[in-house]
Amino acid sequence: MYSEKVMDHFEHPRNVGEIENASGTGTVGNPKCGDIMRIYLDIDENQVIRDCKFKTYGCGAAVATSSMATEMVKGKTIQEAMKVTNKAVAEALDGLPPVKMHCSLLAEEAIHAALWDYAKKNGITIEGLSEPKDNIDEEDEEEY
Repeated sequence: MYSEKVMDHFEHPRNVGEIENASGTGTVGNPKCGDIMRIYLDIDENQVIRDCKFKTYGCGAAVATSSMATEMVKGKTIQEAMKVTNKAVAEALDGLPPVKMHCSLLAEEAIHAALWDYAKKNGITIEGLSEPKDNIDEEDEEEY
């Protein structure tokens, strides 16, 4: 059912934890399945993501997508991080079952929520970034 990469990121998640005084923090959830994801970003003066950590309450796919998403944005500029989509996260994990694709959407939205928080704190606008939703459900998934 799950790829070896999904199982590896679930059993050995990368970047678990929180960043004290994070540059940006984003929390999103799916009220239907109960998954909650929080992403912490440490962004330097050149708008490069120095560090990224997560805390996730949810299923194995939610943990795996959080882990993979943090790996994908670490060391990237804000604009590069904006290009990390739920589909890219799922592909990096060698796929997800259709009923678990919402987990990759949560990962994408948590990154965007953390970037939104960073932009608000610094009084800047990030091109292509819109105000995030706190709750993501299956209807939102169909938009992607």
